Amino acid sequence: MSRNIRAALILFLLAPLIGEYVLGNLPLSEIGALVVLAPMYGGGALLIREVVRRTGRGWPTILTLGLAYGVLEAGLLDQSLFNPEFEEYRFQAVTPVPALGISALNGYSFVVGHAVWSIGVPIALVESLAWRRRATPWLGRTGLIVLTLVFLAGCALVFRILLAQEDFMATPAQRLGAALVVLALIAVAFLIRPRATTDRRVPRPGPLGFSAFLVSSLFVAVPEDWTGFGLKIALTILAATALTWWGRSTAWGAAHRYAVAAGALVTYTWLGWILVEKSPGPLIAHAVLIVLTWAFLFVVRQASLRVDS
Repeated sequence: MSRNIRAALILFLLAPLIGEYVLGNLPLSEIGALVVLAPMYGGGALLIREVVRRTGRGWPTILTLGLAYGVLEAGLLDQSLFNPEFEEYRFQAVTPVPALGISALNGYSFVVGHAVWSIGVPIALVESLAWRRRATPWLGRTGLIVLTLVFLAGCALVFRILLAQEDFMATPAQRLGAALVVLALIAVAFLIRPRATTDRRVPRPGPLGFSAFLVSSLFVAVPEDWTGFGLKIALTILAATALTWWGRSTAWGAAHRYAVAAGALVTYTWLGWILVEKSPGPLIAHAVLIVLTWAFLFVVRQASLRVDS
């Protein structure tokens, strides 16, 4: 197996593992569900990564496409954005926006959460493992076509499973609105042009990683009210502004990118304990997963340090 294919496969599997299992939505004991989730999660992350690298764009485009993915999944596939009782959770009980049929806070959390943890974090970590090939495609033309078909099939499968499970369908207006937002975000993503790097100081990786952990932890822990919604927006703007500023520096290296991604992922390692099912089997399985997650982070850290040494 070539190094490029190996990196692509790791990303394909890592995205759903972070997005569902580390988060605690699913325990590791239900690893079989990865067959259903990987084509959508992993296919989406890998497809975004490949398209961005083929077109010579960078992280602003990746994360904007991540937002588009978030709206696609939450608005059109599992429809958690509009379902008032998705998986028996009453997400719209807080910060409701009746005209749209959504919760402002939870809708924002779903979309940004997918952009950061389902798309951005796994891409950053796997590219840190394959640093010298981080800006080049990992798949050929045939591989990209196959990946696109796998992603579309995965989206259709998740949609059908959740439709049968939840017995809920958003209104035509809601689905049309979500589709238009997805298309608008894709258009915006490709209007973003890479900017030249410049000489400027950046934080050391250690404090940077701790800051990423702190900001992402605050993001998931804000009060579930309109104040919390405002705090989420403020934290997003703060993080986006800081990372855009530092990311354009010639001093920004593999260890910095790793630190940001690792700090965000560590947030999921504590959040998962809150969300995972509280019974012996799932708790033991989740403990195993967290140990494996920390071991993976250690491996990626060692790779990023070798690059910058």
